[in-house]
Amino acid sequence: MDYVKLGKSGVKVSRICLGTAFRANLFKEDFDEATCIRTIERALDLGINFIDTANFYSYGRSEEIVGRAIKHVRDDVVLATKVTSPVKANPGPNDYGSSRFHIKREVERSLKRLQTDRIDLYWLHSMDESTPIDETLRALDDLVRQGKVGYIGCSNFSAWRLCEGLWSSGVLHLNAFAAMQNQYSLLNRWEIEPELVPVCQKYGLCICTYIPLAIGLLTGQFRRGQPPAAGSVWVDSDHHNNHFNTMMTEQADRVIQKLIDIGQARGKTPAQVAIAWVLDHPEISSVLIGPDKPEHVDDTLGALGWNLEPEERAALDELSKVEKPFKIA
Repeated sequence: MDYVKLGKSGVKVSRICLGTAFRANLFKEDFDEATCIRTIERALDLGINFIDTANFYSYGRSEEIVGRAIKHVRDDVVLATKVTSPVKANPGPNDYGSSRFHIKREVERSLKRLQTDRIDLYWLHSMDESTPIDETLRALDDLVRQGKVGYIGCSNFSAWRLCEGLWSSGVLHLNAFAAMQNQYSLLNRWEIEPELVPVCQKYGLCICTYIPLAIGLLTGQFRRGQPPAAGSVWVDSDHHNNHFNTMMTEQADRVIQKLIDIGQARGKTPAQVAIAWVLDHPEISSVLIGPDKPEHVDDTLGALGWNLEPEERAALDELSKVEKPFKIA
């Protein structure tokens, strides 16, 4: 396992980050906690030291399981969780957002569920348009100064919102964002490449990306013109089912075919090739994966220990590129 610095900080995190939403498990009434814990333990055994959860994931259940799974190795884990998203199915007026009230309340609840005295990286799960950024940053700065939080980060922010946060923390002399987390894959390059990557490089933020397989679409199991596999989220979720045909464009299918071709030539799965493509970007510090079983962790780590050939990288870049609009002058 390779490790990189969390932005400009001194702490080092694994290039693979374990996401613990366990969407195929925890969101069901008959969830299997033992499998979730074994998955976390397998990741730790294989050298992953960066674990990501959120108070939003199954409304606290994920944090509880993570806390139980890492309790015996807590000091060796860089533990991240999130705040901002709703904390119950029918949220009240203060059950979501990035207000001082919500942050101070939710950090205590997260600490209790995680069975720890500090959170190493505390993400804002999304931008709260209704709360001034200086209120949010002051609340987070208090938590850092109190020792309850080590570093702060933002997830799903636009470039200008990230810049606003960095500028405000500088002017107010507050702890600034150390990391940014957004989607990134061969099917979604537009979200971070044009502006977020340059901003993070300019100001030294760690970039942690998620959904590198586009929720399974880049595993080679889904093809254009074919119905999604039974039992997949693209069938079980109305939201994803409605977007399946939109996602499976001709361009996406060409990308998937290239992943299959490269995988067959290199003895790798299409998923391993897709993650290797993300890891081939030195500006990306860590890639968040979302396994539901221990064996999924083993399969994902097959993306490590080898590199794409320049012509393979170039082919995937070309097939997945997003055309820039024509500029008249």
